[in-house]
Amino acid sequence: MPKMIVSIDGVVIKEVQLTKDRTTLGRRPYNDIVIDNLAVSGEHAVLQMMANEVYLEDLNSTNGTYVNGKAVKKQLLQNNDTVEIGKYKIKYINEVANPGYEKTMIIKAGSIAPPPVRAEGAPATAELASVAAAIKVLSGAAAGREVPLVKVVTTIGKPGVAVAAITKRPHGFVVAHVEGANKPTLNGAAIGAEPVALKNGDLLELAGTQMQFVQA
Repeated sequence: MPKMIVSIDGVVIKEVQLTKDRTTLGRRPYNDIVIDNLAVSGEHAVLQMMANEVYLEDLNSTNGTYVNGKAVKKQLLQNNDTVEIGKYKIKYINEVANPGYEKTMIIKAGSIAPPPVRAEGAPATAELASVAAAIKVLSGAAAGREVPLVKVVTTIGKPGVAVAAITKRPHGFVVAHVEGANKPTLNGAAIGAEPVALKNGDLLELAGTQMQFVQA
């Protein structure tokens, strides 16, 4: 189970298990993690747990929220990440999660190699690496480009407008809405925070861009 270890000047002052889908952090006493310090806003940040993944989101705090020394608005936390709020350091521990993956934003400049395709009739294995899938962009400036889904989590969309996360699981891929007022759609139906399974040929629309999920 994920947990947060709060410390100041190297001294641990509390340890909090993340058991809820939404855990609030701030100076006010009604927060789940209370840090009574003037550098901390009343409602400073929120931790959102989806499956076994935890996203940290800054709630427009006065002094900002930092992860490993970098200011963040919303970020997927990795095992051993250090969240910094004022003089406080909050270490994120999630030993079940895969510490080796990172988020990838879609549609970057430069060529992207197409995903490997399994030969017709070849046996499929249970390994994650054997699942070949990609997102094919159908509209916009990047139309025709394919983005291989080689990471455990691939984020697509435009930060601040609409962002979705596609997660690789042992039995396939799922998609969920991460941030932005405009929810993405899957085959015309809005996607929420709950992960939805993807099938070959599914049509996604996100921030005005149409995409297709392609699985070998």
